[in-house]
Amino acid sequence: MRKFWLLFAQATTIGLAVLFIIHTLKPGLLPSAARSGVVTLYENAPDSGGKIPATGFSAAAKKVMPAVVNIFTSSTVKIPNNPFMEDPRFRFFFGDQLDEEGAMQKSSGLGSGVIVSHNGYILTNHHVIEAADQIEVALADGRKAKGRIIGSDPETDLAVIKIDLPGAIPAITFAHADQAQVGDIVLAIGNPFDVGQTVTMGIISALKRNHLGLNTFENFIQTDAAINPGNSGGALVDVNGNLIGINSAIYSPSGGSLGIGFAIPISTAKKIMEQIIQNGSVTRGWIGVAVQELTPELAESFKLGDTQGVLISEVVRNSPADQAGIRAGDILITVDNKPLTDSNAMLETISALPPGKVAVLKLLRNQREVVVQVMVGKRPRPRPKPQE
Repeated sequence: MRKFWLLFAQATTIGLAVLFIIHTLKPGLLPSAARSGVVTLYENAPDSGGKIPATGFSAAAKKVMPAVVNIFTSSTVKIPNNPFMEDPRFRFFFGDQLDEEGAMQKSSGLGSGVIVSHNGYILTNHHVIEAADQIEVALADGRKAKGRIIGSDPETDLAVIKIDLPGAIPAITFAHADQAQVGDIVLAIGNPFDVGQTVTMGIISALKRNHLGLNTFENFIQTDAAINPGNSGGALVDVNGNLIGINSAIYSPSGGSLGIGFAIPISTAKKIMEQIIQNGSVTRGWIGVAVQELTPELAESFKLGDTQGVLISEVVRNSPADQAGIRAGDILITVDNKPLTDSNAMLETISALPPGKVAVLKLLRNQREVVVQVMVGKRPRPRPKPQE
């Protein structure tokens, strides 16, 4: 009997020791742990460098945010005359006081921009700085500077301004031209509604959007990243923090983001920026014609087999096209052997020609092929919109 109790005591001691070890090292193996309501949490272990791996797009945002600036503008605009001032009896009592006091009014604007070089050049939208008397640029680090307009291009809605600051000026890195693809994740960075620098995320919804009526030259990146008033001129970047577009416009009857935003691709912005920095403006080719799409109905009326080319609807008097003998009703098929698929392709092809170059145009006139040579002129700069 004594031997039995000795064996029982030894077995109990060993069992308690095993239970103690399991409870200490592997508590999840014990049924009582689950019944007691204790939840065991597991965290990712730090990497070999002792840092927890970053998640999301914080690295891309940190890379870009120092190079995205807030742009504040002020301008003086003329307000409409008081309608009562047209009444002689009203003017008899009040004279010209209202004319003098209410003729001009201060106006302010808000937008964003992207620093593209350490020299302080900033790329933004033309409509952000249009008619601005004063421009103030606020950097993400709190520094502020006056902006000076280097030049702008209303037909692509792009502009370049410059700041001068002591110390280092951050600059963004450019993505390779035309590397963006539909479905790519993108970040939009700007200052919407003046709430401060803001990062939103989305994807590229479409490429080469045109015929929107926003600009003369359109080749937009469409994105569903939230873009709101104040984001204009800000950066659209990829997940590596490289600039792929300049945020320009949104589709929204209410003025807020509805998931349809448009950005000017960096391939276009870079060409315009380089011309503005070098020359102060953008030079394009021009022949002086207005065109319209060659629809199947028009092609049938002209007895054409297809809709290749564009219909010349108007020729500007004394323009290069007029001097070359081009007429309204001609079908323009090729320019320097480049086929034209629509009016947008024609506009881009002609504008890319340097002024002074002799271009060879192939036309269809009365179902006969005609070849003419045109001395390309310089495209006139659009007239500024009247201030209201």
